[in-house]
Amino acid sequence: MTAELDQLEHPHITCGMDSRSGEEEGDESPGDFGVSHRCERMLFAVFLFTLVIDAAPHPQCLDFQPPFKPPYHLEFCRDYEKFGCCDQNTDNIIAERYWNVMDLYGIQEYEHCGVLSYAAHLFDAEDPYTPVRLLPGLCSNYCAEFHRKCGSVLRYLTDDPGLRGGEKDPSQFCRTLNLADQDYCYPNVLRSSLLNGNLGHVVEDRKGCLQLCLTEVANGLRNPVLLLHAGDDTQRMFVAEQLGFVWVYLADGSRLEEPFLDVSGEVLTSPWSGDERGFLGMAFHPRYHDNGRFFVYYSVLAGETVEKVRVSEMRVSVHDVNKADPLSERVIFEIEEPAANHNGGQLLFGSDGLLYIFTGDGGKAGDPFGKFGNAQNKSALLGKVLRIDVDRSGRDGKPYRVPEDNPFLSEAGSRPEVYAYGLRNPWRCSVDRGDPVSQHGRGRIFCGDVGQSRYEEVDIIEKGGNYGWRAKEGFECFDVKLCHNSSLRDVLPIFAYDHHVGKSVTGGYVYRGCESPNLNGLYLFGDFMNGRLMALQEERDSGSWSERSVCMGNTTTCSFPGLINHHHKFIISFAEDQAGELYFLATSNPGSVSPFGTIYKFMDPSRRAPPGKCGAKARPVKVKGKRVPFVPREHGHMRVELCGRNQRSSQSDTGKL
Repeated sequence: MTAELDQLEHPHITCGMDSRSGEEEGDESPGDFGVSHRCERMLFAVFLFTLVIDAAPHPQCLDFQPPFKPPYHLEFCRDYEKFGCCDQNTDNIIAERYWNVMDLYGIQEYEHCGVLSYAAHLFDAEDPYTPVRLLPGLCSNYCAEFHRKCGSVLRYLTDDPGLRGGEKDPSQFCRTLNLADQDYCYPNVLRSSLLNGNLGHVVEDRKGCLQLCLTEVANGLRNPVLLLHAGDDTQRMFVAEQLGFVWVYLADGSRLEEPFLDVSGEVLTSPWSGDERGFLGMAFHPRYHDNGRFFVYYSVLAGETVEKVRVSEMRVSVHDVNKADPLSERVIFEIEEPAANHNGGQLLFGSDGLLYIFTGDGGKAGDPFGKFGNAQNKSALLGKVLRIDVDRSGRDGKPYRVPEDNPFLSEAGSRPEVYAYGLRNPWRCSVDRGDPVSQHGRGRIFCGDVGQSRYEEVDIIEKGGNYGWRAKEGFECFDVKLCHNSSLRDVLPIFAYDHHVGKSVTGGYVYRGCESPNLNGLYLFGDFMNGRLMALQEERDSGSWSERSVCMGNTTTCSFPGLINHHHKFIISFAEDQAGELYFLATSNPGSVSPFGTIYKFMDPSRRAPPGKCGAKARPVKVKGKRVPFVPREHGHMRVELCGRNQRSSQSDTGKL
């Protein structure tokens, strides 16, 4: 029995809080945690422990993860039912250990000691590399009472000579368990509003900036323009580079040595920094698992001088699920591009199963094409959101059919594929999968539209909507004559910001994942030029959106292993995995051959989901080629490169790549 109990180390029984140990915002008080010092049982377990290093450290769970709210009632971890690191399984383990020890006591000893409670040292796990101790810190008065009533239990908990030596000497025992900072010894740690007052709340700094941390997922990429999943439960991620390569990343983080797709010989791009042409979009068919179909969007050169964007259908190889069939390409359509910029490039399938294609206005400045520009001209395919049915062929022989409810199907002079118009250069759009419980927001399409000279905007795309360009830029007039035309009837952005804030919006996603429940419903996006991360929060009653300032958490906030609080400047794209967790792709040099592209995953340091809730078992994938293991290049505890509301770019180019 003694040998068994000597191994009772368990790091999951402790509790944590958010990063702001020095602030007391939030509406939970210490009393909300049901702190009681007359518990009916004594919790005998052995816990990891680290020393206090700072007067205002960042308390966190001793499994070095943010705390969570247990989904069920806890008997032995009752003080940690609101937020902590103890789940039902751990609670059961503690109960079993407790009764194993109690079985060794007589009735008289049990009555004397069994009603006294002590708990694990709850906080002060600054990092996983500091020295560990086997027993928690106990406050002096409590320690003396514990030793007097329960000193004999030490023989069942540890063989450590230093601790066993205090079995008969209470002074030595309590000196061993003493903490320099008495706020962190038990039971003081449960009484402190400084430590407990904001557990589980979204972390904000003194200026109200939402602090998030990042995990590095991939690196060494050449201008990664998108990351997406196939919806086939394999948990694979497909990462496309601007040059025309698409790579497969497996669930274990490794990358396959050979690309899924290589169309670099067809793709038009250049090594110039900021060139917007290249491989720009890709979307897997909703039934990809069954039909192996996917769609791509890229720049091509027709002849010697004519540039176009091409949308094609392709299929996976019948011989290798991690390879596309290079001979399967079927061109859906091509659109001539009058300039090298403003190419759009987003492809996505809506909740209706139809393919949405987002095109730029054709380039140059001010959309100078024709009387009203391409974007306002519904007979042109540029500056539009197009919607087509790729599961049926058209009667005219086209490899797609126009949906019967497209808004301009019967309007003379309009292209029937047009779903919405008035966009300048939509860069990264996404479909909201909806609230996990209520499904609120499901199917909404969000889009970042890059501005001209003054404003960037975020839109929700509606059927038949006119998004204003070139009449308007953001909420303001750009072309005064068009802007004052009574027939404009444009759909206003849900958010716009001027070029003192950023100069090239990168559209993002509404968070609907599992791992960071506090972030549910936030639309996370960024700015390409200055690397600023931003968020919007919806007011459900009014339907309006307001900005939530976002920045990287400080070194203390992001001290969990594997987390970082900095990223490369140029934010190219955002992404969502099959579980709804969010990522973004950035580089330090936006050239198509620069191997500095990195993929980051968001993590909320103030709260995580209960263990086991978010686990998704990956469907097996047969791998034929070699794997390249992931080796992180970024390191934590570094200075934040990009954060803050007033960061400005010194560059005036509003290009995306």
